[in-house]
Amino acid sequence: MIIRELTAEDAQKYWDLRLEALINNGEAFAVTYEESTSRSNPVERVRNNLVSSGSTTLGAFIDGKLAGNVTILFNSLEKMKHKGSIVAMYVSPSSRKLGIGSALLSEAEKTAKQSGVERLQLTVVTSNSSAIKLYERAGYSSYGVEKHAMKANGEYLDEMWMSKELL
Repeated sequence: MIIRELTAEDAQKYWDLRLEALINNGEAFAVTYEESTSRSNPVERVRNNLVSSGSTTLGAFIDGKLAGNVTILFNSLEKMKHKGSIVAMYVSPSSRKLGIGSALLSEAEKTAKQSGVERLQLTVVTSNSSAIKLYERAGYSSYGVEKHAMKANGEYLDEMWMSKELL
């Protein structure tokens, strides 16, 4: 497994994995598959996001294939620079149970710490017990639950808020 920062050249691979994530685990993401695919120039948008200075996206590759990803969002406001957010984390079902999620989190934490981030935060749908266990094993702890954070197909989804000190 190789983990590295994704670049503009990885945009199509990332887009393909993102669509897979929205199909397989759409409940875990705020945006829907339909919303994502209806936007104009989606791969160009991905390319621009991958070179944004406000975030870093890491990818895990197995035999040259993008198998998982995680994005770190950085705060630009002076009083908030010590905090970052983990978003858009996903590991392809065919690559789960190989330690990719743990490895991505570890690399994300190193990257964030090198950028001066002292605390990482994330949200996870409360029904996603495997993701919650992954985050807890990595040292994240819950500091609240947002009831009815999202609504899909007439059903509400609650999100757990979690964080980890990187000091």
